Amino acid sequence: MWVMMGSLAVAALYAVSVLFAFRAAATARTAQGAVGWVVFLLALPFAAVPVYLVLGHHRMRGYLISRRESRQVVEAVRKSAALNAPDPEQTQINLAPFEYCANLPALRGNGAELLIDGKAAFDAMFAAIDAAQSYVLVQFYIIRNDALGRAFQDRLIAAAARGVQVRVMTDAVGSFGLPGRYFTRLRGAGIEVARRKRSRAPRFRFQINFRNHRKSLIVDGETGFTGGFNVGQEYLGQNRALGHWRDTHVRLRGPVVSQLQLIFLEDWHWITGSAPFADLSWEAPQAPQDATGLIVATGPGDETETGGLMFFSAIAAAKHRVWIASPYFVPDTDIVTALRHAALRGVDVRLLVPDRADHWMPWLAAWAYFDAITESGVRVFRYTEGFMHQKVFVVDDRLAAVGTTNLDNRSFRLNFEAMALFFDTGFAAQVDAMLRRDFKHSYELKDRITQQSALIRYGAPVARLLSPLL
Repeated sequence: MWVMMGSLAVAALYAVSVLFAFRAAATARTAQGAVGWVVFLLALPFAAVPVYLVLGHHRMRGYLISRRESRQVVEAVRKSAALNAPDPEQTQINLAPFEYCANLPALRGNGAELLIDGKAAFDAMFAAIDAAQSYVLVQFYIIRNDALGRAFQDRLIAAAARGVQVRVMTDAVGSFGLPGRYFTRLRGAGIEVARRKRSRAPRFRFQINFRNHRKSLIVDGETGFTGGFNVGQEYLGQNRALGHWRDTHVRLRGPVVSQLQLIFLEDWHWITGSAPFADLSWEAPQAPQDATGLIVATGPGDETETGGLMFFSAIAAAKHRVWIASPYFVPDTDIVTALRHAALRGVDVRLLVPDRADHWMPWLAAWAYFDAITESGVRVFRYTEGFMHQKVFVVDDRLAAVGTTNLDNRSFRLNFEAMALFFDTGFAAQVDAMLRRDFKHSYELKDRITQQSALIRYGAPVARLLSPLL
């Protein structure tokens, strides 16, 4: 009897593995991913079936787009687009691909200020919270219960005590170690904390592979912040192993703040089922810089590959240079091809990555791509003064962006991300000056992978096999 039951269990497992293999072949976002899953599921079903249950997601179905469910917000978006439509002659770049990725229009009348490294970023964010009059919206991938995290908590509680409405949202995976008492203290002060409703929990498979990597702070609908910083002491450079933490945030003013706020509300709606549109201001005043910009928010809820398409569009638009800073470089084939093609047509293509590793697998996997791009003329610079975590790019002197999207498959396909793009020579000049300083603290990679250490020579090809998940 036990033998028969065991045989039935094995047969059922193989049947499930075949079913999953067909599903992977039909739904995987890339041919490489489809082949990888099919081979894994059919060859090692005992290991592959549970892994597929956790990591085999390709799109997040049912992600509710709040802007489509509120007439108030739809009208606000339309009104803002009409009032702040950019002048095509001054933009000097085709906005259509970026507006497609954002599902939002580019708007003029914006201001953007770089916040370089932790002290500048957190001083600015803390000051904005202290000056809040009506509400504060908070979203970070990681919040830690350390000195900085508690100082951040105290600022939010003080704002709530003044009558400011505060809402806080963080990612369950990124902030897994944050103790419940941290949220309990926030709630005790009258602060709303996003909690997933049971009806929105996954019914069949775990969703830990999908992560909300966005980092946003919005104050009174007039000032916004986004970029690479999470809330933790290491982001102030106080981790001895990583040393100086090189990162960049951006302070936003103007109509793009309403776009960042809309994206926050979409995530809040997905988690809680509620969308407090009426409590918020949707008419951010224009900023004196009058820069044209938009927020490109991408994620696994999108029907197309918007994360990769945004970078592809930026690289394709370059006529003279495209400089990209990313802590992780595990790109798909399209991005590798775009970088190589840009370099071959004479564009100054530079990639700035950290020489120091905080996560070993993506750090190793990146080495497997460097030879292919450098032989085409792409210049790879490795930052040596601590750990570099910024996500930034600049195209010619016309387009620059700061946000949360890494140049890797996870950011393109599995994470919810957001980038603030500005089609503005003034902001591009800010990013240009910043990256030139970073290049001075870097060395250009000249040696091929065969000249690297044994760890890199043998570890990089293995790590690259996991590139769809890194």
